[in-house]
Amino acid sequence: MRINLASVFVEDQERALRFYTDVLGFALKHDVPIGEDRWITVVSPEDPDGTELVLEPSGHPAVPPYKEALVADGIPATSFAVDDVRAEHARLTALGVRFTQPPVDMGPVTTTVLDDTCGNLIQLAQYA
Repeated sequence: MRINLASVFVEDQERALRFYTDVLGFALKHDVPIGEDRWITVVSPEDPDGTELVLEPSGHPAVPPYKEALVADGIPATSFAVDDVRAEHARLTALGVRFTQPPVDMGPVTTTVLDDTCGNLIQLAQYA
């Protein structure tokens, strides 16, 4: 058994697609119209057949309060592994990305947390 899909709820799928591809560097895998929304997935360009991240529309009534509560408490919606947290923090800061947590060493992991512009906090993690 393996993880095939993981989702992050986004307020605007087009803005999310631009952020996750143009800024974070993921590659578009699927973009299929489904009514007013789209089935959009992105993948790591290093693993194009790996786990897909679904940029899920936030239309369900339970989603906004859930996302607001996570952000209010500073809890990331998900976490992405990177080779060098400090380098990614510097690269993304130069691109105008807003961080809610600078890089922090926590023993076996170093993390930083960013705002994805679509209502989520995203953690970047580097494992020792």
